[in-house]
Amino acid sequence: MAKKVVATFKSGEGRTYSKVIKMVKSDKTGAYIFREEMVPNDAVKDFFKK
Repeated sequence: MAKKVVATFKSGEGRTYSKVIKMVKSDKTGAYIFREEMVPNDAVKDFFKK
């Protein structure tokens, strides 16, 4: 029987972080890569402005 894995990033309030994925073009090869980060919900728009 499979076990359920539960990850918590911050105790208390629940979902205060979001996983964001941004596609970025590499300067070295010219290929596209994906950059993933866990950021607070209020900083999601700032992540995409970079």
